[in-house]
Amino acid sequence: MSSPRATEDGQGDRDPAGDLRSVLVTSVLNLEPLDEDLFRGRHYWVPTTQRLFGGQIVGQALVAAAKSVSEDVHVHSLHCYFVRAGDPKVPVLYQVERTRTGASFSVRSVKAVQHGKPIFIFQASFQQTQPSPVQHQFSMPTVPLPEELLDHEALIDQYLRNPDLQEKYRVGLNRIAAQEVPIEIKMVNPPTLSQLQNMEPKQMFWVRARGYIGEGDIKMHCCVAAYISDYAFLGIALLPHQWQHQVRFMVSLDHSMWFHAPFRADHWMLYECESPWAGGCRGLVHGRLWRQDGVLAVTCAQEGVIRVEPQASNNKL
Repeated sequence: MSSPRATEDGQGDRDPAGDLRSVLVTSVLNLEPLDEDLFRGRHYWVPTTQRLFGGQIVGQALVAAAKSVSEDVHVHSLHCYFVRAGDPKVPVLYQVERTRTGASFSVRSVKAVQHGKPIFIFQASFQQTQPSPVQHQFSMPTVPLPEELLDHEALIDQYLRNPDLQEKYRVGLNRIAAQEVPIEIKMVNPPTLSQLQNMEPKQMFWVRARGYIGEGDIKMHCCVAAYISDYAFLGIALLPHQWQHQVRFMVSLDHSMWFHAPFRADHWMLYECESPWAGGCRGLVHGRLWRQDGVLAVTCAQEGVIRVEPQASNNKL
């Protein structure tokens, strides 16, 4: 199976001597085999909600599914549902079903189980590489390069140093700053405090895995992208409403991804996110992951439950 080449995204290979091996490979997505098509996954990062991070479950399920297919096929799509809240105190068992193995396409189903009950159901389709003259894609947005932008930590520090920042936002930003996530993020066109009350449900980030993954198996880069894709994704649907309402409950219902071209998840990729609709206590978000050379590598979509409590408007942020 071909692997993503450094020349495809123009970034060159990150020096393994200068970068620690990504914890996403060594720990988060490193499943323990228990039996044929049965694996156990443990937890690296648990959000302040004390629910399991959905991206971790999607990524681990894809790892389990990928172990049951041959080396000459790539994942091209996955679709999954979160059916119960995950318990961060116990591991997750992943049961793989080899639904179909065909000449060109293979399908795998995965059930994630805790306390004897499914918390997550997942299907992925794998395909042998097949060239085709039918090709097109959208154009990548024109944005500043990641080297020109503040990293997530520096941007949060900039907000916190503003004396006009409202206390509830200060608390939330400090909570985010304290989290140790295995992802690097640089926001494109970060809003000023005055813009926070009038935001569109759209946002773009440069994202990559912390540490070094290397060329290796394209399947692992897809598993890492599955982890990354869920970070701060559903929150895009709240951007026009966050100053009007206090979030009481927000959780993913389903998640889908389509993989189009080889990529390196430890290289910067532009994550273009937008929420075309919200209503009925649900929000829908679409996303595109672009390689730095303008190739559309991944698209994804998610719907989630969003329950809020109305609060009095306050013009001071």
